[in-house]
Parts: sequence; C-alpha cells; structure tokens
Amino acid sequence: MINVTIFNEFVHEKTDENVRKIYPEGIHMALKNYLQDEKIKISTFTLDNITDLTKEVLDKTDVIIWWGHLKHHEVPNEIAKNVCESVHKGMGAIFLHSAHFSKPFMSLMGTPCNLTWREDGDYELIWNINPAHPISQGIDRFIKLDCEETYGEPFGIPEPDQLVFIGNFEGGEVFRSGCCYQRGNGRVFYFQPGHETCPTYHNEQILRVIKNAIHWAKPVYRIKEIICPEVKKPMEE
Repeated sequence: MINVTIFNEFVHEKTDENVRKIYPEGIHMALKNYLQDEKIKISTFTLDNITDLTKEVLDKTDVIIWWGHLKHHEVPNEIAKNVCESVHKGMGAIFLHSAHFSKPFMSLMGTPCNLTWREDGDYELIWNINPAHPISQGIDRFIKLDCEETYGEPFGIPEPDQLVFIGNFEGGEVFRSGCCYQRGNGRVFYFQPGHETCPTYHNEQILRVIKNAIHWAKPVYRIKEIICPEVKKPMEE
C-alpha cells in the first residue's frame, strides 16, 4: 500500500463559481477520487487544516502531492521545512501547476522558479519526449488539452535530472512540463498542467501521469532522521 497525502489550498473552489462547477468538492477530491485504489491510500489536507499536516503525518506519507496558487504565503514555514526534510529522508513529492512557487518546491530547487504566463484559454500539447520513463507509461505521443493556462520559458529551475514532457501552446510558447529530480533520498516530479479554471484533472491521461508518478516517486530508501555522525575510529589503524 502506498500512502499518499494531497495538499490543496482549496481557495478558488470556494470563491469562484466557475471553478466550483469544475471541482465542486475541490481539486484534492477530484484527484483522490481517481487516484485512490487497492494499492494507493489517500489523505487530504487544505489550508483549513494545514496545521494537522504534522511531522508524524509526513513520516507515514510515501508520496505528497501539492497544489497551490494564491496563498503560498499562508503555508507555515515550519510545515514547508518539514516537507523538504521528509523528501530528503526519502518521501516522494509531486508538485502540480502553480506549485512551482510553493515554499517546499522553491526550497528543494534552490532557485527562483519563475516563468512567463498568460491566461487566455489556449490549447496545449504535452509531448511525451521520454516514452521509456515509468511516468510516461500508457501515455500517447502527446496529450491535448483544449484549455490550459499558458506557461513559457525561461523557467527558473535547475536542469532536470530527467525531462519527461515538453508542452507547447497555441500562442507558440514552449515549457518543460514534466521534470524529475532526486533530492537526498527522495524523488521529486514537477508537472505543469492543472489550472483551476480548466477541467485538466478530469482528463484521464493527465491523471494517468500523476498515478504513474506516485509509483515512481514512492520511497526507494528512507531514513528516520538526518544526522551527521562523528566517526571516532578510522576503518584501519
């Protein structure tokens, strides 16, 4: 069983009627309803109960999925720090769409994570450029989204360890849409699509990517704490 924790701000769905029509229970529940199965158990957190996202919860989490947009600043620094430490210990992390500006992602990347953007309902083609990668299994040559927020390069992230998807948009922009990293003992995947006013998380291919990413990001090796031990005796005297 893979224990997955989903964090979603859950702000747009309560304040914007257009978003509520697409995700009446919230983005976190749309993801949970599809992703949870006999091998994946999911718990959800929002800004309403983020203080419950404790170290103890993270210690039991194999993979965390993070969606944020308007309220990155309302995520307590201590919780963001704990998420990063858990990744370094071996927890997997999947950051979706505007979570590129979330505190945990920016800390794990160590860069500004800035990009260009435009919200006008352009279509997007997400090209599968690494079809042998575990995250891209079962995915066609490309995924077409009829509506998505346009993201464009330059994207202020470190060079990905592996690039799985590249997006190109109706207006001509291109974007590194699926990026894999190793941080300490943990695996990190950034996946670009998922604007709140578009039904992206009802697209089966998008959801398939996220489910594949859960299986890819689950811990391979996990430690209980990060320590720097003193070795008093050399191997050979």
